[in-house]
Amino acid sequence: MKKYCALLITCILSLATAGAATEQEIVDQSATILRQFRRMPEKAIPTRVLRNAKGLAIVTVVKVGFGISGKGGQGVVVARTSGGWSGPSFVGTGGAGWGPQIGVEVTDFVFVLNTNEAVRAFSRDGNVTIGADASAAAGPVGRDVHAAVTPTAAIYTYSRSKGLFAGASLEGAVIATQKTANARYYGHPVRAHDILTGRVAAPAKASVLRAALGR
Repeated sequence: MKKYCALLITCILSLATAGAATEQEIVDQSATILRQFRRMPEKAIPTRVLRNAKGLAIVTVVKVGFGISGKGGQGVVVARTSGGWSGPSFVGTGGAGWGPQIGVEVTDFVFVLNTNEAVRAFSRDGNVTIGADASAAAGPVGRDVHAAVTPTAAIYTYSRSKGLFAGASLEGAVIATQKTANARYYGHPVRAHDILTGRVAAPAKASVLRAALGR
């Protein structure tokens, strides 16, 4: 029974993420998510937090539960460089768990990378564990909030969910660089480090996301 449920969850997750199957769709979706987070009444990411950010990770995660639970997600990471925002480096996450959980939830996450160390964690062409490789905390919200000059954590987390689960969080989740997706998007193998440091120029097709990022 557990094997059947696991297979069913895998199939549902595959179907749920199929709508953003191409890298360009993921980039465009990330731009839309960021604009939505900036416009949320009373819960918007403060302008000052975004202005001081060293980088951002934008990830959409689908979680499905039928006695056991599974989740899968994809998104992008960008970083500030001397020439402005970098191009996108693609990331993904996934996992399974046990417990009396039934439902489907789609959650958009925005991770504000407050330190250079947090950006470097996403630049390693490997895995990043939220809360372990870099400290994480729920970010301040509200357009009029004056966020502290010195952040309280290396990563500020923001989320918005639609579905039947509650308390969406990626604390402890592993986010992995998607090397194949990066190679497809840039037309050749490229390291996450070279993307996020600006050594690889952001392609013109990333202009929608860079416009959403602003300054």
